[in-house]
Amino acid sequence: MPRRALALTGLAAWIGLLAATPWVADNYTVRVAITIAMFSAMALSWNLIGGFTGYPSFSTAAFFGIGCYVGALAQRNGVPLVLAWTLATFGVALFAAALGTIILRLKGHYFAIGSIAVVEVVRLIVSSWGSVTGGGDGLNVPLLQGSPDWVAAKVLYVMLAIMLAAFAATVLVDRGRLGFGLRCINQNEDAADMVGVDTTRFKIAAYALSALFCGTVGAVYASWVGYIDPTDSFSILLTVKVPVMALLGGAGTVFGPVVGAGVFVLLEEFFWANFLEWNRAILGGIIVFLIFFLPGGILRLDYRRLLRRALELREAKQKSPEAAE
Repeated sequence: MPRRALALTGLAAWIGLLAATPWVADNYTVRVAITIAMFSAMALSWNLIGGFTGYPSFSTAAFFGIGCYVGALAQRNGVPLVLAWTLATFGVALFAAALGTIILRLKGHYFAIGSIAVVEVVRLIVSSWGSVTGGGDGLNVPLLQGSPDWVAAKVLYVMLAIMLAAFAATVLVDRGRLGFGLRCINQNEDAADMVGVDTTRFKIAAYALSALFCGTVGAVYASWVGYIDPTDSFSILLTVKVPVMALLGGAGTVFGPVVGAGVFVLLEEFFWANFLEWNRAILGGIIVFLIFFLPGGILRLDYRRLLRRALELREAKQKSPEAAE
């Protein structure tokens, strides 16, 4: 079976497993499945600007938080649920496109610092604009109708749909002219510009696409939890987690962000349950490990070479007692 077909089969099985949790597992497992689908969608979105283009964006929390507030404010003013989520989606994309015309003039570390500053600036604006956003007290969001189990299942399927949409967008970008241009920018932006790639337009498109699905995820998350505040919605930890997930799986690949998000969330749940006080330290350890020992991510490891090396070591270990005799 070709490698891509095998990966698609694995992805379909993974999505089927997540989708089955409301029918075969308890509420805790369903919540973990929702979290995996949510972070998979955001990691796939980040991959477009951070993986394909090579711009280390830390704006994810800003897009997620704005999506939370746009969706919540729209619902509080009588806008139907789905339309509120749609407004959040395209509102965040327009914000990112406008912001991209300014911030994408920066490169490298300067762009990374600028994107972190965006999160803090937006958080301060939301915190200070109390008459509209509720300020530091936060906002209550109209709850989804139905029993807790029905609401959890509904949120899970919506998150999975967003994840699939983000994956489809990634495949289209990967196979299209946009993906070719973004990879050229990643390798050498000046050279790409010289050979006719419209680098400014391509970067803005990637940045807006990276925000699009984060806005939807934020709006759905606000409807799920029923309450939002600036600290939770614009969390710096969230904006660090998402790139780490994409890097863990393999930045710049189609399947890497999904693998990274799944592995990271499951590891995080394990460490939260067993090493509560060391959870943040372990997260830092994973980041350091990625930088030094796994720069290409899980999907770019040479598994055949590792297997061959393991077999050689095993044979050497079996022969050593015979040699000694």
